[in-house]
Amino acid sequence: MTSASQHDVAPAAGPSGEPVRAGVEFHGVSMTFPDGTVALEHLDLSIREGEFVVLVGPSGCGKSTALRILAGLEEATQGEVVIGGRTVTELEPQQRDVAMVFQNYALYPHKTLYENLAYPLRIRRIPKAQVAQRVEWVAELLGLTELLGRKPRALSGGQRQRVAMGRALVREPAAFLMDEPLSNLDAALRVEMRAEIRRIHDRLGVTTVYVTHDQVEAMTMGDRVAVLRDGVLQQFDDPQVLYHQPRNVFVAGFVGSPAINLALGTVGDSRDSVELADHRIVLDADHRKQLADRSPGSPVAIGIRPEAFSHDRDPELDASLNVTPELVEKLGSELLVHFRVRAAPVRTAGARAWAEGDAETISHLRDTDEGTAFVARLDARSDCRVGEPRELFFASKRMLLFDPENGESLDPDA
Repeated sequence: MTSASQHDVAPAAGPSGEPVRAGVEFHGVSMTFPDGTVALEHLDLSIREGEFVVLVGPSGCGKSTALRILAGLEEATQGEVVIGGRTVTELEPQQRDVAMVFQNYALYPHKTLYENLAYPLRIRRIPKAQVAQRVEWVAELLGLTELLGRKPRALSGGQRQRVAMGRALVREPAAFLMDEPLSNLDAALRVEMRAEIRRIHDRLGVTTVYVTHDQVEAMTMGDRVAVLRDGVLQQFDDPQVLYHQPRNVFVAGFVGSPAINLALGTVGDSRDSVELADHRIVLDADHRKQLADRSPGSPVAIGIRPEAFSHDRDPELDASLNVTPELVEKLGSELLVHFRVRAAPVRTAGARAWAEGDAETISHLRDTDEGTAFVARLDARSDCRVGEPRELFFASKRMLLFDPENGESLDPDA
């Protein structure tokens, strides 16, 4: 299921005229290293012209390998890569008409900003007048015009990142490839540069493939996001679809912050409800269809996102859990309330992989003998206090149901 881009903007032409736009395709691309490690397994991906696509996943999932194969820096063991309708699998990197930005800025310290930007054009023997025109255009686009005479040591981290981007943009490539370009920046600057990169993309309309391990970065920047795990594409979709209709527990767990709450429940006697930690949750028609072929009393994996909870009773919030907060984090605009649900954890391979790959952000999900830990994201007005029992409300229609054995979503539209 896909949807139109949230950033549809008419692209601006570069100094040489019309914007260059080219689609990118992976056809059955696999990569196995000499030691037998499988980095990518039969990757099929079709990126539209002018689209901003993010490859995301935990370390070692194959996202950077896919980007390097696209750039020609790694040779796939199987499959084809197509850029702009042209098969480039056997072509050298310089013949692919792509530009790449790495997390390491790789600027020449002894050259001025102008010389750093001009270098990629000079080695291609571009006429001097055209070099000056392109450098001035990129400098204006990135807000670097007044800094052209400076050397990298006199620039801030954000300015150096802009120069690295400018050195790629100045070539006017058919596709723009970025491998975790913001990982060396502090948190505030990362947020600023995310917006800057999107602004540049929306203005130019150049096809962009962006790699990150940060799911927030992926969700806020991408027209579509490809989630990978162990070299296998899990889902490729609009960010909102990934959030509301994840294909499996791995995608559900990887997307969203704080991470989704997952626990084992059971199918109700009439398949019109589920039991979770001694709570009976009546289901709407769509969820009932998902359980149509499940036996009463059989296990089902239940996912509830932290932001689905509320401390206020509301007609639309038709389900609830009685909880005893163990930790309340006051974050100013919101509260994160941690509590335990007396239900078994979900132990599918996908759930384990997600937990291992994203340990820092899902520490609240660690299960104990007392059950599975949950977290609720509540309005700052909530008066939840540690040790005081409370009833938290949520809409049953916002629950996600998964097969407890393989972790696949029970939603037929996912």
